[in-house]
Amino acid sequence: MLKNIKRILIANRGEIAVRAIRSVRELGGESIAIYSEADRDSMHQKLADISICIGAPPTEQSYLNIPSILAAVEITNADAIYPGYGFLAENPRFAEICEKSEIKFIGPPSQTIKLTGDKAAAREAAIEAGVPVIPGSPPVKTLKDALKSAKEIGYPVLIKAAAGGGGRGMRVAHNEQELTRLLPIAQREAETSFGDSRVYIEKFILDPKHVEVQILADEYGNVIYLGDRECSIQRRHQKLLEESPSPFITQEIRKKMGDAAVKFAKHVNFIGAGTVEFIVDKQMNFYFIEMNGRIQVEHPVTEMVTGIDIVAWQLKIADGQKLTINQKDINLKGHSIEFRINAENPNTFIPNPGTVEKLYLPGGYGIRVDTHIYQGYKIPPYYDSLVAKLIVWGKDREEAIRRGRRALKEFILKGFDTTIPFHKKILQDKEFLDGSYTTTLVDSKYIKSK
Repeated sequence: MLKNIKRILIANRGEIAVRAIRSVRELGGESIAIYSEADRDSMHQKLADISICIGAPPTEQSYLNIPSILAAVEITNADAIYPGYGFLAENPRFAEICEKSEIKFIGPPSQTIKLTGDKAAAREAAIEAGVPVIPGSPPVKTLKDALKSAKEIGYPVLIKAAAGGGGRGMRVAHNEQELTRLLPIAQREAETSFGDSRVYIEKFILDPKHVEVQILADEYGNVIYLGDRECSIQRRHQKLLEESPSPFITQEIRKKMGDAAVKFAKHVNFIGAGTVEFIVDKQMNFYFIEMNGRIQVEHPVTEMVTGIDIVAWQLKIADGQKLTINQKDINLKGHSIEFRINAENPNTFIPNPGTVEKLYLPGGYGIRVDTHIYQGYKIPPYYDSLVAKLIVWGKDREEAIRRGRRALKEFILKGFDTTIPFHKKILQDKEFLDGSYTTTLVDSKYIKSK
């Protein structure tokens, strides 16, 4: 139960807001939902104890509008803010304002967010912590600097936005000509997306696996890792399906990655729930990519194989409570897969929101659905296309896959295109079935032009 924070404002929307409201209620707290004018009929504002409209549909006028959110805190007398993922979850300025206003920000300290949110700075921190990183450069200021760094590293190279994420500000260059052409494009995209044009050069790992490690850290220096998640089913660097544990890495590598994640988290004074992301090459070498100081969309697969409520622990850690779980208590049981059900064309992955005309959610043993939609709900066109997360569990990967196939067949969602047909195809794909798939699978095999 919560002891020090009781009235928690959920600074988000959609399924993660619904998820947070449920955990707040279970821990004896009071939930406060904020919503935009486009979300007047949203499930999160219906479920919360208190709801308050904070602005017009565009995110900069609502979910990214810090003055409006702080006004909602004052009006409702909230004593904590839960940011979820996206929006202001990793905004160091917002966290710092909360700290100065004596409002508990449910996440890491602002200085930690600032460090981990800067990929170049996080990379340097990983080096300092003794965590393996991909050969790369500090931020490059000129084309000359970029060409020099790329020559030293060796082509192909990856141009990456220092303040980036989600694949924006990222380009692959196979030679000097491509680097010369792509560098200004990546810089402009980084500036547009993040207000920061800095980029750096990194060795491009061909056909990698994307594996991440979930950690929990309290304010007393206790840090544990909750196994790993395989996140290599991606389109244009955006995840579509995740599973835990990874079918590719060995138990020995899993422990080494977990220990590296804990080492990094301690080095940057992390507090809360976070994820340390790695790429793994075919020789089983793993390299630090970044740390996300927030809840991840794919956190349910970790909850399913560990039995640990990660959102509840976010709240309890923010409440000043100590972790009561030790590393030896973490034993992964079975296998879990999460399917992101997006309102997108399943061939082009272009968003196409609409009205939920018919909805039937799958059920039965080992099935979980996290969603904010309901029959008759009109999906706003202003936000992320994620409408539901289907999570399945099985005693092993084979059973989880069979259960996933059954659940996807049961999932009825009419009114617009979704990624359900894509997921059905993936569960028949040979590379997925044998666990050899990499981050290039979807882009090379499943994306079709309009």
